[in-house]
Amino acid sequence: MIWAEDLTKVFDDFTAVNSVHLDVQPGQVLVLLGPNGAGKTTTVRMLTSILIPTRGQAKVAGYDVVTHPDKVRASVGVLTEHHGLYSRLSALEYLEFYARLYGMDASIRLPRINNMLEQFGLAEARNRRCGQFSKGMRQKLALARALLHEPPVLLLDEPTSAMDPESAFMVRNAIRSMRSTHRTIVLCTHNLTEAEDLADQIAIIQRGRIIFNDTSANLKRRLLGAPEYEARLGWRGQWLGTHQHSGRLHRSARK
Repeated sequence: MIWAEDLTKVFDDFTAVNSVHLDVQPGQVLVLLGPNGAGKTTTVRMLTSILIPTRGQAKVAGYDVVTHPDKVRASVGVLTEHHGLYSRLSALEYLEFYARLYGMDASIRLPRINNMLEQFGLAEARNRRCGQFSKGMRQKLALARALLHEPPVLLLDEPTSAMDPESAFMVRNAIRSMRSTHRTIVLCTHNLTEAEDLADQIAIIQRGRIIFNDTSANLKRRLLGAPEYEARLGWRGQWLGTHQHSGRLHRSARK
């Protein structure tokens, strides 16, 4: 569903993305994990045919990102760092506008829009102007827009940034619910917990290069090593507890 070979982007004398290789199959969630400036957003912009690669090739949903940009854009739902919301439109008008751009049939537009507003907790704000929304509400509306036409490929750049914990939890649940055998999701984040929670595959990108690409379990084994257990005994040999010091596991028992 997403394939890239030697994908590279150079701006003047700065190499933003350097020889990236990707192979993400239908049904998988790939997380691009890395700090700000690592090359995540530039990679997404090439995969959505917004930027032309300096070198290399990429295909999204079977279409080449350079030779078939229109078909690529029709096949993806994108959440970028800058949402491009129209502040004078209401949430309902904004989604209606994009539904028409996507060519959605009139009979399914309004039910789909209402469903997305409900899913992201925006139903009561449907008639408020986007310019009155908080940053977290804008993020949720932009995500609803990206999902509106049910695209087979989702490219999400920091989907939970600036959100309160409850809203971020809602968005992560929505991402989980969107997983299917017919959809591929690429999610950019610098949040390791979010990556571990959502990813089938984690690609760590640093200074434009992917330095690791594997499952989260293999990532933990590589970075944290084998599990270590500590047994604690009291002065008469009472069993006080067991602790595992790698991964997320941390258990104790007393008696």
